[in-house]
Order: sequence, then C-alpha cells, then structure tokens
Amino acid sequence: MIGHLYIVTAPSGAGKTTLVRLLLANDPAIRVSVSHSTRAPRVGERDGLEYHFVGVHDFLEKVRNDDFLEWAEVHGNYYGTSRSGIETDLLAGQDVLLEIDWQGAQQVRAVFPSAIGVFVLPPSLDELERRLCARATDSAETIARRVAAAREEMRHVAEFDYVIINDDLQRALQDLLAVVRAERLRYAAQRQRHAILFEATTR
Repeated sequence: MIGHLYIVTAPSGAGKTTLVRLLLANDPAIRVSVSHSTRAPRVGERDGLEYHFVGVHDFLEKVRNDDFLEWAEVHGNYYGTSRSGIETDLLAGQDVLLEIDWQGAQQVRAVFPSAIGVFVLPPSLDELERRLCARATDSAETIARRVAAAREEMRHVAEFDYVIINDDLQRALQDLLAVVRAERLRYAAQRQRHAILFEATTR
C-alpha cells in the first residue's frame, strides 16, 4: 500500500510547527519528514529532530547531486527535502508529512501530484505580527520582512486542497486531524487498505 503524502504550508508565525507537533502526538501513524536547513538552530532545537542543520557548501553539493525532492531559499536560508527518504517511506505504506513553503509544495506536486496540500492561515496579518513579536527572537526589521513575505505567500493559498484558519489552536488541530481522517477514507485508500474485503464484494 502506498502511503499518503501531506504538505503543510503556512507563513512564519501562523502556528504550523505547533499544529504539526500536536498532530503527530495525536496520530502516530504519520511521520514528519526532517528537512535540511542552512539556518542556525534556535534555542532548544537539535540536529536531526527539527532539521538536519548543514552548511551552505554541503547543501549546495546536495542540490548538484539532485538529492532533494524540493529545495528553496527562504529569508536568506536554504531548506530542502530528501528525495530518497520520502520515496522509501511512501513505498513502505508510511504516511509522511512535509512542512514546506509554497515554492516547495509546487516542486513536490510536480513529482507527487496526489500529495495533499494544507495551507494554515493566521486570523489576520495584525495577529501574525503580534505572534512574531511575542517570539522575541527577531529584530523589528526581520519581523517587518516576515510580515511582508507572509502577504505574498498567502497569495498562493488557492493552490492547496485544504485551508485551516488558526485562530484557535485546538479547533485548528481538530480541522487538521479531520483532513487526515478524510483522506484515509477515500475509496482508493480504503480499497488498498482492505483489499480482501473489496475483492469479496465483487465475487
């Protein structure tokens, strides 16, 4: 059985990382793909868990070797998803989730057109800015740049299958869980998962 590939995208500060962490805690059947990144680790982040942290030279070498399913430069840093890791997991029937931006989503869908796209939106740009300020990890200039980038990223929301407005974390989590459950209940997925039952109904 081929696993499902989920793509979760959101502007910085919309709550994507928290939502995905809660999803994984509630649904152990999904595995998150750990991307490569050239950005510096934030406080508490560990290599191999949040990201595979690599230098720019090593990252670009992987690009030249076509090791990434998708990659992009975001806010001055590079991010990429391992091609072989995703393909291996899906062929083994493992559901995989990618936390990537809209550019990466386009690249992934060119290879996996059946990937399920979910875009997480903040309730407003004002709220997004407030959340970014509350992090206390970025300068005012960086926050202004992220808000401007978010406005542009949100123009691509129509390219995704599902949209979740994260104005209440628990409600947003239930919406994300509902997306996963609905995709697993599609006819093609159920026919793969319960092949013997479906064969019996056609005899």
